[in-house]
Amino acid sequence: MITRKPSPGKFMITFLFFACLFATPIKIEAQYFGRNKVNYSKLQFEVLQSPHFELYHYLKNNSTRDRYAQDLEHWYRMHLQIFRDTFRTRNPFILYNTHADFQQSNVISGLIGVGTGGVTEALKNRVILPFMESNAQTDHVTGHELVHVFQYLLVKESDSLSLRSLANLPLWMVEGLAEYMSIGYRDALTALWLRSAVADDRLPALKDLNNKPDLYFPYRWGQAFWAYVTGIWGDNIIRPLFVATAKDGYKEALKKVLGMDEKAFSQKWKEAIINAYGQYRQTHSLVAPGVELINKGNAGKLNVVPSISPNGRLIAFWTEKDIFNIDLYLADAGTGSIIKKLTTNSFTSHIDEYSSYESSVAWSPDSRQIAFVAFSKGKNRLLIVDEKGKLQREIDIPGINSFSNPTWSPDGNTIVLTGLVDGQPDLYSYNLHTKAVKKLTNDRYADLSPSFSPDGKWIVFATDRLSIGNKTIQHQFWHNIALYNVVTGKTEMFDFFPNANNLNPVFGNDNNTIYFLSDQDGFRNLYSYNIEAKELSQLTNIYTGITGITLFAPAISISRETGQLVYSYYNQKGEYTIYSAKNNDLKKTNVNNSTTSRGDILPPFNRSGINIVQANIEKDQLDVVPETQLVSKPYRSKFQLDYLSNNGGVGVSTGGSFGPQAGGGVLGIFSDMLGNHQLYTMLSINGEVYDFGGQVAYFNQNQRINWGAAVSHIPYISGLQRLSLDTLVLDSDTMQVANLSTDILRTFEDQGSLFAAYPFSQTRRVELGGSFARYYYRLDRYTDYYTTDLQFFIGNERQKLPTPKGYNFGQVYLAYVGDNSQFGVASPLTGHRFRFEAGKYFGIANVETVMGDFRKYFRVTPFTIATRNMYAARFGRDAESGILPPYYIGNPYFIRGYDAFDFATENSDQISINDLLGSRIFVTNAELRFPFTGPERLSAIRSRLIFTELNLFTDGGMAWGNPRSPGDGKTNPEQRNSKFIISSGLSMRLNLFGYLIIEPYYAIPWQNGGFKNASFGVNFIPGW
Repeated sequence: MITRKPSPGKFMITFLFFACLFATPIKIEAQYFGRNKVNYSKLQFEVLQSPHFELYHYLKNNSTRDRYAQDLEHWYRMHLQIFRDTFRTRNPFILYNTHADFQQSNVISGLIGVGTGGVTEALKNRVILPFMESNAQTDHVTGHELVHVFQYLLVKESDSLSLRSLANLPLWMVEGLAEYMSIGYRDALTALWLRSAVADDRLPALKDLNNKPDLYFPYRWGQAFWAYVTGIWGDNIIRPLFVATAKDGYKEALKKVLGMDEKAFSQKWKEAIINAYGQYRQTHSLVAPGVELINKGNAGKLNVVPSISPNGRLIAFWTEKDIFNIDLYLADAGTGSIIKKLTTNSFTSHIDEYSSYESSVAWSPDSRQIAFVAFSKGKNRLLIVDEKGKLQREIDIPGINSFSNPTWSPDGNTIVLTGLVDGQPDLYSYNLHTKAVKKLTNDRYADLSPSFSPDGKWIVFATDRLSIGNKTIQHQFWHNIALYNVVTGKTEMFDFFPNANNLNPVFGNDNNTIYFLSDQDGFRNLYSYNIEAKELSQLTNIYTGITGITLFAPAISISRETGQLVYSYYNQKGEYTIYSAKNNDLKKTNVNNSTTSRGDILPPFNRSGINIVQANIEKDQLDVVPETQLVSKPYRSKFQLDYLSNNGGVGVSTGGSFGPQAGGGVLGIFSDMLGNHQLYTMLSINGEVYDFGGQVAYFNQNQRINWGAAVSHIPYISGLQRLSLDTLVLDSDTMQVANLSTDILRTFEDQGSLFAAYPFSQTRRVELGGSFARYYYRLDRYTDYYTTDLQFFIGNERQKLPTPKGYNFGQVYLAYVGDNSQFGVASPLTGHRFRFEAGKYFGIANVETVMGDFRKYFRVTPFTIATRNMYAARFGRDAESGILPPYYIGNPYFIRGYDAFDFATENSDQISINDLLGSRIFVTNAELRFPFTGPERLSAIRSRLIFTELNLFTDGGMAWGNPRSPGDGKTNPEQRNSKFIISSGLSMRLNLFGYLIIEPYYAIPWQNGGFKNASFGVNFIPGW
């Protein structure tokens, strides 16, 4: 046994050491700002089991449900022939009745935009998608996403691959394969894009697809890549090339599988595209008929869905003119001059998004009002504005939560549109006066793009009735034109151009002529049909085409009074422009009722090798799964493992001064299939058994109110080590020794937290939260004894020392938060943000808090004037007691340039650090932001890798509330005069690939020496 006799005051070396937080706790609180995902309605899901899938749905129509399950199974059998990997378990498909419901899905944590058709996630291989208003699109997205399921399984279950291999797969290869296997090598839209690049001599090499995804859309060009590869080597090349790419990257895969390098492949691919489409340069025009009204010079590069007023005076259209959003603009139909931006922030606080891609804009017959579709409160809503952009009406159509393509009747009383109810798209009418809803068609066919005749007696629309017929399932769709008699309710079919997509029909101004777009020859041109004469005519012969973003997007509009035509033209520069044409601008050529040569084939035209994909898509007779193999079950929410990680590994050591040690951690994430319930668990140990800690957090997103709870036990470790001379008594002998002692202080935090948020919309929410924690200590001293020359170890001992009593600390808060800002390259550039919060601390500190933070961003292209005003204050017994550290406005996130080590002395006329501390603060900031390098239309210098922002700033504020000195300790403290401080300067924010934003700045502190004390500094957070 060792006993010792201390020798006080003989310290030789003393130093502190600190251990990091042993584990990172999961914060059970909301983000400071940010947009919300809102569960506007609670959906009652069921499960339909088929041989290879579990279909999660809430359809009431069993025939629609079973037909979709059959479609899934058939896509599975088709893709299986390529990938040759059967599913080991049933794969989950989560199907939403509408896109508005899909946007509320909790399976994906981020916001889902109107342009997203479906998502496949890797953890559970869940596919999440909605019904579309076109049967063809629903089928296509289903086949597309199922390709991703096979891709994930192929990578995850391979002996030589892992999820890390996904990093080797370029986006164009992954998405392009999904497009090729769900569409095939015949696609009028992708062919249109390829012809545009041929005309402008901007065909890409494969490296361009990697480096310039903004110029070469991965879906279209990736599909063209796979069409070319399979056209030369056959569809059996797909699996080995995909696997080789996942293993070694696409460059090595080309060499190993195809026997050529990237440069040689790109050259042959370009030659094939030029040879295929070059022949049409002589027979088709690169000059669009009429006058170009809207282009990137007066609007954006994306100008779509044009709609001309009945009197022919104005054009409404969607454009990304202001860069951050697709907005509705008004222009003069004669000159193209921009008149007004119609979708302003004045009525968007409750509008989540606009239906701007595939839905028409309808004019009232008096040309004074405009109707269009928005997403609001979990469903579609019809908005009506006047030509000045003032919101006149917001209409919820009873029983129809999803609709598109409104058309206004000539008498002004009725709006007809395509409504999607329980997975079935039909035509509906809505009476603007009586609010009565009438179902005009009622069948499984997709009835799209209705348009009234000038006399209001007919509605023309596009439909897939002739394409589907009596077939249960199919994968090749085409669309014909139909007429609905408003008086009798009867429908007449036109069967011209079979097997072609005849879409976007509109009446001319004579009640007898129908204009429409068709790809009957593989091109996308304007046609007309004379109802009385039964005469079919081609009016344009354009090399690229007339189109919106998709084939189903409205791209033409005709004035009922003047007959003036406006259309969306995809030019050879890859831009969507809007043209205006009169009858004498169009060259009318009579054509027969049949399809001609197919310019929609993706090169090579002369294909070789095994053709599996296209042959399967074009099959008419498809096998179905017996009904006995479709079993319906109720949905039961249960936790399943999403992710498991041994955080930092696991290890054990024995011996040493501190005895047996263990280290390691485990992180587990669990959720139910719909993502409504999420469980996070983390366990970790780093040292002795006392250093074991963990946290469990639960989040409930099953309803409008999101809430969560967490409990945790977290040890924090700090320590002190010192070396001193000491004496020991060994067997009655006293000897002088070197004493190396280590004090390990463990601060334990046992905490419980609760959080709840009620979002009003994507941009507004209320938060409520609270936590209660108990802090307590354990102090252990580990002592090692050495000879005084430190050469020989003598022995050691361990003592548990007394510690202070523990204490309790709790807090609650209530906040109102808003955020409709749009982020630029390194900071917000438009919109506003605000947070108003009140809270209370209790336990060891009794403090009430209030905070207000309002930020406004004024966009004056190419600059943004950003402003922030923030007030924070503490009140109550301990507001200025020092238990809580005071606010500090010298933080460079508040006021730049007032570094704590550069202040004047206390007796100086200049400020001291005490002037920057207080229980209450006010901060005001102004910045002139200029995106310097980054995306072309946002920044002064175009760059795909380096995103920077230049800023001129002025920061100001003051702190008050804490006394300058405590006086006699309890009463009569000496108060100080608050000083308002200001700094100015410039900074550059650099966005490092989205992972980190660095802001070096140069600041001039006007109340601390001005230019004499100007200094450089760095922030590591995005701009406020």
